[in-house]
Parts: sequence; C-alpha cells; structure tokens
Amino acid sequence: MQFARYICAMLALSLFALVPGQARADVVATFYSHDFGDHFPHAFIVLKGRLDSTGETVDTNYGFTAVSVSPAILMGSVKGMIETKDAKYVAKSNPHFALKLSDAEYRKLLDHVDRWRNMPGKSYSLNKRNCVHFVMEAAALLGLSVNRNSKFFKKPKSFVLEMMKLNPTLRL
Repeated sequence: MQFARYICAMLALSLFALVPGQARADVVATFYSHDFGDHFPHAFIVLKGRLDSTGETVDTNYGFTAVSVSPAILMGSVKGMIETKDAKYVAKSNPHFALKLSDAEYRKLLDHVDRWRNMPGKSYSLNKRNCVHFVMEAAALLGLSVNRNSKFFKKPKSFVLEMMKLNPTLRL
C-alpha cells in the first residue's frame, strides 16, 4: 500500500511538472559602480543566469562610455559606445543591488542596450548621456524609481545609492 501511494505521488508530481506555470526569473541584473580611475564605464549592469524560454546561458555586462577618453569629453559630445568589461574589472567594482528578470524584461534590457549602441554621431556627453544616464534609463525601463534631476550624474556610486534610497526594497 505504501508503495502504491509513492507511485501515485510521483505520477502526480510528474504530471504537475508538465503543466505550464508562471515563468521563473532566472536572469539576474546586478547594478554596479566602479570607483573613478582611468578605466570606464563607471556604472554598468551585469547579467547572469539562464533564459526560461530557450535555456540559453547569460553571462555578460553592459556599460556606456566614450569611444576615446580624452579631454574632448570635457568640451562637449563625443562618439560613444556600449562596452563589455572582463571579469577582473567586474570583480574590482561595487555591486549594489540585483533584480530578477523575466525573459520579457531581459529582452527589454537588450533592446535598451541596442538603442544606445546604435545611436548615431556623437552620442556620449559627460553632462547629458554618460554611463550613469545609461544605467538610470535601464533601471527606469525595469520599473524602478529614478531621479532624473539628480546631482549625481557624474558620481556613479552616489547615483546608484540614491536609486536604492528611492527603491528601498532593492538588495543584492
């Protein structure tokens, strides 16, 4: 009798596993800052996990910076680019908070990256469109509250900490 109950329970669990449920959030977006220095970007997002829909493994990061970091960035707009950093750079950076993403949110974030990657002309501006603005727009896209009038657009760590105050449930 015990064995029959065990078989029935296993059969029920197997059938339950076949029923489509709500998608799990297996990709995590972690928001980072990197203390100032001669390496850029100073604010970026790390994406890790596995997509529910395809099983594809995700392990990358994105930030926005000037193509050539020179005194020209102090004078006005210059050509910008999306940059992916190596594991050593990420390890020397500060993780602040993480969000679990659905596949749809992950795709929205990749669309955001592509929009910034494909901006024509001089897309990087230290005052109007830098790495902090890139991270801010990604956070807003994911439903977070952001301060579009922040005084921290040139202070990545302070900006991310400000976002955390605006969204008190954020944690690593």
